[in-house]
Amino acid sequence: MKKSIQIAGAFVSLVVGAGFASGQEIMQYFTSFGLMSVFGCIVATIIFTMLGMTLAQIGSDLQTSSHKEGIHFIGGRFFGPVLDQLISFVLFGIAVVMLAGAGSTFNQMYSVDASIGSLFMAILVVITLMLNAESIIKMLAALMPYLLGIIFILLIYSLFTMEYSVSELNVIAKSQPSASPHWFSSAVIYVSYNIAAGAAMLIVMGGTATNRKVARRGGALGGIILGLLILLINVALFAKMDIVAGVEMPTLELAKQIHPTVGIIMSFVLLAMIYSTAVGTLYILAVRIVKQDRFAFKVVINLLCIVGFAISLVGFTTLISKLYVIMGYLGIVLILFIMISALFKSSGRKVT
Repeated sequence: MKKSIQIAGAFVSLVVGAGFASGQEIMQYFTSFGLMSVFGCIVATIIFTMLGMTLAQIGSDLQTSSHKEGIHFIGGRFFGPVLDQLISFVLFGIAVVMLAGAGSTFNQMYSVDASIGSLFMAILVVITLMLNAESIIKMLAALMPYLLGIIFILLIYSLFTMEYSVSELNVIAKSQPSASPHWFSSAVIYVSYNIAAGAAMLIVMGGTATNRKVARRGGALGGIILGLLILLINVALFAKMDIVAGVEMPTLELAKQIHPTVGIIMSFVLLAMIYSTAVGTLYILAVRIVKQDRFAFKVVINLLCIVGFAISLVGFTTLISKLYVIMGYLGIVLILFIMISALFKSSGRKVT
């Protein structure tokens, strides 16, 4: 059971940073559909659970410690490298959104120009990767329970201070911009871009379990936890839609409403999660391009951060509604290959 919990924890940690810490992702992909968002949350939970089980099982069956072995198994000799490149694009896209998210956090909480906040985060990421400060990332991972604790506080606050009727809140929610025209497709896209970013890592985590049932249980548990967290944030945002409508960082705004001190704490936790996710995604991407012990690694890191910073100036909300959608559609391709490979494997055949 301990190994299952470890796999589930890694799965949840991966998605929280890129998937819903700010609340803007949940707003555009779920809450903006009003009451129907609940069904979107259910769909996302089911897909997260199924894919979590499948990816962890593939890793366990292959007993792999390499993401490439797992991805090439999923896509075969021809499509494996293509899927690997697709994942690289998604990783870079998430890093860009994280830089933009840092800018929005600084702007909303401390009235600092968003571009300055994004630049500060980009420089911090470069310095971290130059120093190879893995201990910092491990320390930041310990912040996850605090983020989850704040999410529960936000939910309780929202429900007990709700000032509008459900029907009124539903109207306000549906007036907000959505990432996709329909709640179902929006939920699928949301899951797909998160899975595209985390497939390789989840396969490797599954490879640490020699028992495929343990691996499957961990993947399933992670998917269920993610679904519940998405639902909780969705309900919290819906209940205070009159407050968070049009805000770039909804969870931060809710925290500020409780008390300025809670807002400050939330901003630090958010920035830490953004920082951790940006460092993690850019590190994985950089080592795919060049070996870490080479000078070229530092050059690649700087180039990625410079380009990422430039793109982040487009704006956090815009990137989530545009770039994440593109990444989501690409992720659907990966999901199809994952399901096909699982079917072939269950019948004793490999995709080649």
